[in-house]
Amino acid sequence: MNYEKIRSAFLPKADAAIITSEVNRQYFTRFPATDGYLLITADEVLLFADSRYIEAAQRSAKNCDRILLYKGIEESLKPVLEQKGIKSLEAESDRLTVSELRSLREKTGVDIVSEGGLDKAVDALRAVKDEEEISLIKQAQKIAENAFSHILGFISTDRTEKEIALELDYYMLSHGADGISFETIAVSGANSSLPHGVPSDKKIENGDFITMDFGAVVGGYHSDMTRTVAVGSVSEEQKRVYDTVLAAQHAGFSRLMPGVCARDADAAARDVISQAGYGQYFGHSLGHGVGVEIHEKPNLSPKSAAVLEKGNVVTNEPGIYIPGSFGVRIEDMALITEDGYENLTCCEKKLIIL
Repeated sequence: MNYEKIRSAFLPKADAAIITSEVNRQYFTRFPATDGYLLITADEVLLFADSRYIEAAQRSAKNCDRILLYKGIEESLKPVLEQKGIKSLEAESDRLTVSELRSLREKTGVDIVSEGGLDKAVDALRAVKDEEEISLIKQAQKIAENAFSHILGFISTDRTEKEIALELDYYMLSHGADGISFETIAVSGANSSLPHGVPSDKKIENGDFITMDFGAVVGGYHSDMTRTVAVGSVSEEQKRVYDTVLAAQHAGFSRLMPGVCARDADAAARDVISQAGYGQYFGHSLGHGVGVEIHEKPNLSPKSAAVLEKGNVVTNEPGIYIPGSFGVRIEDMALITEDGYENLTCCEKKLIIL
């Protein structure tokens, strides 16, 4: 783990940085815990874990010089700050609540700097994945792809949206996933016009589109994919919309390479949808980064100023959603490489009619 970029972010504004958020502590240490602190000083990295986690942390936490038992800020953190002569700390402004900030100031007695510099430095590190991170994302994605293959044989007009979502979850969790990336989406018919619709008791009907958005977690890293399939038959408009979304995704892929502004990738896909007459029905951004969180930097949105770089893992997920009628979304994950991208999603994208 390269802590020098973090140190350059807080020095000389502060003597050390403190990571309080669960997700960033897990990112640095590869150790999940709902509580604790990670202290990054000029010469040392210390993980504070309470009695629930200390033994497990000592066995499996990485990238730490010391792992200390945490009994409270005044009992555990403050003495270390005094011993090391630390008079100021930079904290995560995006992830620290007002009450947590007040408690840190009062109980440590040091100055707390919270101006966003630490957040930007951590986000920049997290946005560029190393080989271990990429491997975990690929493993998670493979589980999700196998779940998709399985669900194609499960879907029928006897099933409900909830049953499809639960079956996807069960398959992933019983085939190696540590968890699911988010609440699985499985919506059909008119419900598929809801980009983040909630699975219901609606039964699948002939002529329905079914949009399924799901992912697996392995080693703390997420995958994310969406496929839209049809049941029985499709109308000409359904086929036209599906083909438009697929063409938009291809256009988005054409702009996935280092040095390209993320909003240009979004524009490439959005232009295809607009030119087909469906621009008003594509309301969300083209994609987002994926890693220890399902949504992280960089964002591929119309306003994003982020510049893609080697090691980014991003989604490419254009969609068209016609209210009260149907919707289509197709989503792959892509790794930005030295001269382009590697598609991490290997499932069929031609329209599948079950």
